[in-house]
Formats: sequence, C-alpha cells, structure tokens
Amino acid sequence: MIIYLKNKYTLIVGEFEFKCSIGKKGLIRKKVEGDKKTPLGLFELGDVYYRKDKIKLPKVKIRSVKIKPQMGWCDDINFPKKYNKPIKINQTIHHEKLYRKDKKYDLLIPIKYNFKKVVLGKGSCIFLHLTSNYKPTAGCIALKKKDFIIMLKLLNKKSKIKIS
Repeated sequence: MIIYLKNKYTLIVGEFEFKCSIGKKGLIRKKVEGDKKTPLGLFELGDVYYRKDKIKLPKVKIRSVKIKPQMGWCDDINFPKKYNKPIKINQTIHHEKLYRKDKKYDLLIPIKYNFKKVVLGKGSCIFLHLTSNYKPTAGCIALKKKDFIIMLKLLNKKSKIKIS
C-alpha cells in the first residue's frame, strides 16, 4: 500500500482522506536539518512506536516498539554513527525525545527519509505522528489519533508514503 500526501492538508490512505499538517515551511526536494520543511519523495515506513501507558495498540501488520522513558532519536550531526537513528538518551548527544508529556509521540512511525545511506545535515526525525490542533510541524506529517489508528490497521511491511 502506498499512502499519499495529496496536499499540505490531506493524507490519502486507501479509501480514506485524513486531514493532516506538514512542515511549517512547506515541502522541499533538498531538505536540510532544521529547515522546518517536509521532504518530497517516495519513502518506506518504519516500525510503529507507541506509548503502552497511553495507547491500546490495535492489531497491526507492522512491527511495534514500546516507547520507554530513555528513548530518543538522534538529530546531532556531531555523531555520524547515531544520526537519524533511535538512541538511548545521552546528555552529550542532541536528540528528539520520544517519551514526551505532550501527546505528539504517543504514536509515531518514522518515514525512512535519509535512512539507508545517511547524509549528515540532510534531515532527521521525519515521522508520521499525532496532533491535537493541526499546527504546522518541524517537517513531519501529523494526524489526529482516531485517523492514525485507522491508518495503522491498513499498513503492512511493504507500505510506503509518497510526498509530492
């Protein structure tokens, strides 16, 4: 299954059209770390990460990972081997915290942008995640929880996202 970003407000998943939000500064082909833009392209999707204490995960066809308090995602160009990968939080490595007080990362799926041959500074932490208000993101795509749950039930290991 390929899910499509139809425009900056609509994500198409199978027969469903979900309202969404994207990067504050729109879409871009050549993303740079911190530019607040959502990368264009066709990307594989990663595992679903979730907060077991907040979410009852439905039956899914993709691997699931429980988010623990010490989990983060490296966005630090000074650590090439860890850049754009999940990490155990370390005070010396800049990261995106996955275990948060707000509900944004109660459910998230990494979009495999800059994943296989990682380029430092090309962008990291690009996720499908939750929103409560559709405010623009730092480059991710955000959905309401009820829509994210429907999407999760439809995804499989071969699912991809087309952002155009």
